[in-house]
Amino acid sequence: MPGPGDPPADDWLGTPYLRLERRGPLAHVVIDRPKARNAMTPAMYFGIRYAVEHVGRDDSLAGLLVTGAGDVFVPGGDPWSNEDGWADLPTLLGMDNTPFDAVRRTVKPMVCAVNGICQGGGLVIAMLCDVAVASERATFRAPELFRGIADTHYGQILPRQIGPARARDMLLTGREVSAAEAADWGLVSRVVPHDELMSEATAVLEQCCRTAPNARLQVKRAFDDYYGRYDRMAMDASLAGPEPTEGWNAFREKRSPNWVHPDLQRDERI
Repeated sequence: MPGPGDPPADDWLGTPYLRLERRGPLAHVVIDRPKARNAMTPAMYFGIRYAVEHVGRDDSLAGLLVTGAGDVFVPGGDPWSNEDGWADLPTLLGMDNTPFDAVRRTVKPMVCAVNGICQGGGLVIAMLCDVAVASERATFRAPELFRGIADTHYGQILPRQIGPARARDMLLTGREVSAAEAADWGLVSRVVPHDELMSEATAVLEQCCRTAPNARLQVKRAFDDYYGRYDRMAMDASLAGPEPTEGWNAFREKRSPNWVHPDLQRDERI
């Protein structure tokens, strides 16, 4: 049986910070890395991708629910961490291996139960899953441009989800969006009292699992066409450039990146 230090296999997702729990015909993936507030290592991002495809191949499972532990869903990535013991660090965080395409085209229904802070890649996962149910305590943010990342995937998906004016506001100011705003804007589908989150998300997933598989896939194909293609080559070039390194160093050192005008710099994270 695989375990810590091993890549994904069967129900092991390649990292101790993700758990796949079988609840009858439903799979739950729990993101649980408390000491880093659920920040996603490369192996964790890959593990979500693996879980989506693993559930899709398993005839005994009808759907997948993803949630976080504590008061955080996903705050974004932790690209240089190797705590999982096997991942090929920053290269494994490339768009070939992150879960976003797998979530977008999953053959089995997928629901996110957004239990708290939801940022960066976590917000993309929530937007691209079939239904996102959020706790009233959840908050949402897209800080990529403050990390030096030209996230053309965000630039493609977010305006189609909430409209260009609100997408510009989120991407260019990094503002935090409340759960109520997120539901009003269309970032998520539903907002419920925190204590009802898991029961509501489970009920939603069960209902999605009652839809006809082939018909469902054709409808999902229409959604996929609506989102369209993003400029992956531009994003790859950005990730390979100097700005993401400076952006992440500034974040870890709790300072403004060096591209910020001296009069606008702050001794805090942005």
